[in-house]
Amino acid sequence: MRGTLLAARNIAKAALFYGAFAGGLFALGWWIGGTRLGSVFLVVGLLMAATVYWYGPRVILASLGARELQLAEAPALHSTIERLALLARVERPKLYLIPDGHPRALSVGRAGSSGIALTQGLVTLLSPAELEGVLAHELAHARHRDVLIQTPVVLIANWLVEASRIGGFLERGLLFVLGPVAASIVQVFLSPRRELHADLRAADICASPHPLADALVRIEQAEELVRFQGSPVIEPLYILNPFEPVGLAAMFSTHPPVGERVASLRALDPEWREKLRAA
Repeated sequence: MRGTLLAARNIAKAALFYGAFAGGLFALGWWIGGTRLGSVFLVVGLLMAATVYWYGPRVILASLGARELQLAEAPALHSTIERLALLARVERPKLYLIPDGHPRALSVGRAGSSGIALTQGLVTLLSPAELEGVLAHELAHARHRDVLIQTPVVLIANWLVEASRIGGFLERGLLFVLGPVAASIVQVFLSPRRELHADLRAADICASPHPLADALVRIEQAEELVRFQGSPVIEPLYILNPFEPVGLAAMFSTHPPVGERVASLRALDPEWREKLRAA
């Protein structure tokens, strides 16, 4: 029941986002040139919204250098995701590989279709059980329809930030204006609680909270050893925040602290320490 309510809420938020996007362009056109120009801007807004909906996931994956992971390359991984997708009751997502040593995972998609991208560093770092926990977490985002709102919000926010780079000597001024606007959009539509909900759902899918909890701890530890550079606007899509919470990166941070997430997961099995000692 909780998953159904979360999915319904995210569908409503996505509809509101696309409506606000098109409506905002109409208002801008109306302010500049009246109803006629406003109508033109509205049509452009609707076309842009449709483009973001259909092609947004591909654009994000392409910007990260992800390529589709073929069955012959990783049959065990494909078998795992198929089994977990059945348990999560979602359509089997496509798997993508990012040729990067930094351990990261993310999911993108639209209604009825999603994709999960893993870095080479993550696949190498985690044990099979921990990798299952990460995949289950990303499948939970698809089950809750988080990908339906995360994908367009991050893409539009990224476009706004990138638009400041065409300003030449005005770049810093444009970033000063567009950065907070983009961050406000992200913060309004993407709640940190979506990660906690996805963590709990992943524990249900794996029938244990510990694979994901162990994975979160291991990823956090590894992040301190591997240098990472990238756009902080993409932060809401990653399983963990890979950026230092300073400057522009702090504005786009939507993840709860790892310690809070791990504690929430461990609390699902309060006797885990005793079980570990007994083993």
